[in-house]
Amino acid sequence: MTEQSYYQEIIPIILEKKPNKESLVNLKTSLCKKHGVKQIPTDIQILMNTPKEYTEQIKPILLTKPTRSISGVSVVAVMSAPRMCPHGRCIYCPGGPNSKLGNVPQSYTGKEPSTLRAIRNNYDPYLITMNRLEQYVVTGHAFDKIEVIIQGGTFPSYDKEYKDDFVRGIFKALNDFGEMFFEKEGKEEFDLIKFKEFFELPHDVKDDERTKRIQEKLLKKKNENSSGVEQEIKKNETGKIRCIGLTMETRSDYGKAKSGNDMLRLGCTRVELGIQSVYEDVIEFIGRKHTVQDNIDSIRDLRDLGFKINMHYMPGLPKTTRQQDLEGLKQLFTDPNYKPDMLKVYPCMVFEGTPLYAMMKLGEFTPLSTEQAADLIAEFKKYVPKYCRIMRVNRDIPSYMASGGVDKTNLRQIIEKKCKEKNIHCNCIRCREIGRAEDLDKTEKPELTIAEYEASEGKEFFIAYETKRHILGFARLRFPSRSLRDEITPTTALIRELHVYGQAIEIGKDPLDKTQHKGIGKLLMAKAEEIAKQNKKHKMVVISGVGVREYYKKLGYQNDGPYVSKIL
Repeated sequence: MTEQSYYQEIIPIILEKKPNKESLVNLKTSLCKKHGVKQIPTDIQILMNTPKEYTEQIKPILLTKPTRSISGVSVVAVMSAPRMCPHGRCIYCPGGPNSKLGNVPQSYTGKEPSTLRAIRNNYDPYLITMNRLEQYVVTGHAFDKIEVIIQGGTFPSYDKEYKDDFVRGIFKALNDFGEMFFEKEGKEEFDLIKFKEFFELPHDVKDDERTKRIQEKLLKKKNENSSGVEQEIKKNETGKIRCIGLTMETRSDYGKAKSGNDMLRLGCTRVELGIQSVYEDVIEFIGRKHTVQDNIDSIRDLRDLGFKINMHYMPGLPKTTRQQDLEGLKQLFTDPNYKPDMLKVYPCMVFEGTPLYAMMKLGEFTPLSTEQAADLIAEFKKYVPKYCRIMRVNRDIPSYMASGGVDKTNLRQIIEKKCKEKNIHCNCIRCREIGRAEDLDKTEKPELTIAEYEASEGKEFFIAYETKRHILGFARLRFPSRSLRDEITPTTALIRELHVYGQAIEIGKDPLDKTQHKGIGKLLMAKAEEIAKQNKKHKMVVISGVGVREYYKKLGYQNDGPYVSKIL
């Protein structure tokens, strides 16, 4: 019994009996048990596997409302082609051109899902984005709001022509996908039949000829017009599939005002910044070729330009003890020069072919074990403030690829278990998100709270809509330390982030009813504007994802360079 035999049996039954939604659920469940299918296929997956001659007949039975209603945010990670970092290579860094792991992107192993997808698509951003959107449609996931993450190295260090062409490819793919498969007349319904025919579905995943045909069709579409990156970005503001946020990875020497302004030009809203350590001797020893002051200057510049900052920190590096690691992590929140909005903690791992591997073999370096890393991070979690979100606690690298260090991919679960055993409560955003809540108390009423703190010589306000235990949405308001652009005057306030969780509430309804919220965003923006006015600020500037600018325009904002703004 296989998934294919499941489709061969269920499709004729649906065509004959035309079941309602409840009957269809029961039918799918029983046939999954019969055919040994572990995950119940979505209605869209059934449609994708229906023979062409029956698709028009089965479509109205399976899709009782426009596919457009499948809304939500999905991530598209797009990997740039392998290039050496401008400074060379850090002693722990795997990957890169002509590395022991092959010709793969710097700091990656070639086995990550996003790297494998990039390799299949020849590192072409247009093909990668189209491939990911195809996968989201086939698996029934949301695809109308996309968060783009550019991976693969220090993207701001690349030449302008490559950067522009790369970002153009991503935005053009989003725009073209919407134009190709949303019906022109109604403009709301996704044309699954046309989609299915274009991508030759269903298909054998090992059919290389089919992949080649699809890529040739897509490349022809990519080159149909000579629009520039600015045109494709502008077009996406009102597109069917919108980029609601764009993240770029960089080092602090390519994360200052000049690089920041260029990232703004390309629609970037969040920066992943590898600081790795707060200790000068450690940064020098591992070959970063920048200083602690570079980190501090970069963080300040990026903040004053409005970016959200996701800092990367690496405990377990050479020249550090457990106590130094813990103190370094704590310093991120006691030192106003850091205070990350988001944090990825990557315990140092050892890969064959790196200088660190040679040190380990000579007995000059011992990496943190899984147990040691989990114990350290669990201890650190008690110091994390409510305004920070811990994004990851381990690299997304198969454990068999490493020669030393953390050897489990479920490090977060091990940390959570330790926290429970030691009664450590983490106050970070991720641990309090309403969508992850397992112990909702419907008697708790959410309210607006404001946390003020100094950061990078400016003032931050973390405005949250939350209960005592759970957060439903938040805004980051900043009074910058100086004006780095004409749009940002001495009396300007910045909104660096506005985030409302999908399973939040609608004002006036049950506070913890899991419905998509219609008013928290406006509530948070109103409070931010009120705080700005009270502090004699005359203008509000928002670093908005390209596809979210229309939302802000409904609140009275208008385009202002790479931002949207409003006179208060």
